[in-house]
Amino acid sequence: MSLNVKVDTPVDAHSSTSAPNAEGERKLKILICLTYYVPHYTGYTIHVQDVAEALAARGHEVTVLCARHSLDLPRDETIRGVRIVRLWAPIRMSRGMIMPLYPQALYAFMQKYDVVFTNTPMLETALVALMGQVTGKSIVSTHHGDLVLPAGLMNSVITFLMLQFFKFMAKRAFRLIAYSQDYADHSYYLKPFAQKVTPNYPPIRIPEPQPERAAELRAQWAKDGGPLIGFSGRFVEEKRPDLLIRALELINKKYPNARIVFAGQYDIKYEGTWEAQQALVRQYQDQLIFLGLITSREALANYYKALDVLVLPSDTECFALVQVEAMLCGTPVIMTDTPGGRVPVTVTGMGKIVPRGDYRAIGQAVIDVLDNREQYVKPREQIANTFSFEETINTYERTFQQAAANSRVKLPDWKG
Repeated sequence: MSLNVKVDTPVDAHSSTSAPNAEGERKLKILICLTYYVPHYTGYTIHVQDVAEALAARGHEVTVLCARHSLDLPRDETIRGVRIVRLWAPIRMSRGMIMPLYPQALYAFMQKYDVVFTNTPMLETALVALMGQVTGKSIVSTHHGDLVLPAGLMNSVITFLMLQFFKFMAKRAFRLIAYSQDYADHSYYLKPFAQKVTPNYPPIRIPEPQPERAAELRAQWAKDGGPLIGFSGRFVEEKRPDLLIRALELINKKYPNARIVFAGQYDIKYEGTWEAQQALVRQYQDQLIFLGLITSREALANYYKALDVLVLPSDTECFALVQVEAMLCGTPVIMTDTPGGRVPVTVTGMGKIVPRGDYRAIGQAVIDVLDNREQYVKPREQIANTFSFEETINTYERTFQQAAANSRVKLPDWKG
C-alpha cells in the first residue's frame, strides 16, 4: 500500500503561515505527532487538541499526524483550523497502534515544517527523533506521563522498550515539556534530562456550568438527598477506582445515602480491571452510577457542578486535568499524594491530599470535605488565574519559536 496523502497544506488553510507577526516573529508551520487524536478522548488528546487549535487560531499552520484509529474517520480533514492526517493502523499493541506508512509520511511532512511537536508515551518516539536529525528539524516533546501498565511479561517488555525510545528522543530533543516541576522532579523518564525540561501547566478549558441542569442531574442521581461523589477517568488499574468504592465502607457510617457517579470508559478491552472488580461493583451496586464517556464539555461542566466532591484515588498521576475542571465548576477535589497529581489541590487549597492506596483515608477525607464543604470551595476566577490557559499557550508558542529558530533547515521567509 502506498502513501496517498497530499503533504502540501490545503489552499483554504492559513495561507500566510510564514508571515511575521506584530512582534517580528513569523508564523510557524508546526507538525504534531501523536498516536490518537480526537474523536479519541483522553486527557492526553484533549491537551494536544487545545494546544493545536489555540495555535491555529493565532495564525500558525498546524498539522496533526496520527493513527486512523477508527475506519469511519476521514483520512484527511481540517477541524477548527487544524489539519488532521490519519494513517492506516492495522495492528494494535496494548494501548498503541502500528502505522506501517508512518516513516514515509513522517519524512515527507517533516521536510515542509518548521518544528515538530511530539507527545510521549508514543511507540514512534525514537523514529520521530531520528527523522528530526535527518531533516534538521527541532523536536519539542510534551511528556504526558511515565508509562504504567499492568503486570505481565509482554507489558514489561513494552514498558522497557518505550523507555528506551523516549531516552533516544530526549537526548536529541530541543525541549521537553512537563506538566509541572513536581512531576518533572519525580518522573523516571524526565529526571535524567532535567536541563531540557520546561514545566508548563496543561491547557484547561471548560465552560461555566448551568445551575438548573446541574440541579436536574442531582435530582436524578442522588438517593434521598444524599451526597454525590464523582470519579472522572478510565476504570483502569492505575486510577484505582476500587479504592473509592471500598471507601463507601467508611463513608456509609455517616452518609449511608451517598452515591458515586463514574464518568469515563469502564469496560476497556486492553485492561481487565472492570472484570476483576465485578464482585466489588455488585456489592455496592445500589450506590454506583456509571455514565460512560462524556465528550461534551458543557455536559462535563454540569456533571462536575452536580457533585459534592470529586475523588481521584490514583496510584500514579502526572496532573489529572479533571481536577482543575472540577474546581472551575465549584467542586472540591480529593487527590492521592502522587507527584504531579497533588499539584492542583496543593496550589489552590481546594480539597484534600490523602496517602496512596489507603481507602480508609479516602473515606475519611470525603467525610471531612462533605462536613465542611464551604471552606474548600474557591472562586472560579482564582482557579482560572492559577491555571491560565493563555499563559500555557504563550509558553508553547514561545518554545516553538525558539525551536524553529534552532532548526538546521529553515523555510524561506514569507514575501507577501
